[in-house]
Amino acid sequence: MGELTAYLESLASPQREALQHVVDAARRAAPDAEEGRSYGMAALRLAGKPLVGVTASARHLSLFPFSPAVVEAVAADLEGYSLSKGTIRFTVDQPLPDGVVERVVDLRRAEIER
Repeated sequence: MGELTAYLESLASPQREALQHVVDAARRAAPDAEEGRSYGMAALRLAGKPLVGVTASARHLSLFPFSPAVVEAVAADLEGYSLSKGTIRFTVDQPLPDGVVERVVDLRRAEIER
């Protein structure tokens, strides 16, 4: 079992299911990504570099693309979501659209492969 899978299994429902859905969308976009850790969080890694990470906190869930440029590139598609330089925050009641997650992964992959 990888670190990301173990992290997700440690979470209570419904946070676990909401983050699992995001991870599943990310894996569809990058089936060759591997589980690991980056910046202290469970993440998918590609070519030894962090692709995306996820975390759960008391008030929200987060997707970390490890790139301010990626967050900026998808910001227009995330009106009503809380964004910061390197984080996309969402909730169980306001999940991330699969298309946005896939675009985040595609953009981050392009950065890694440059």
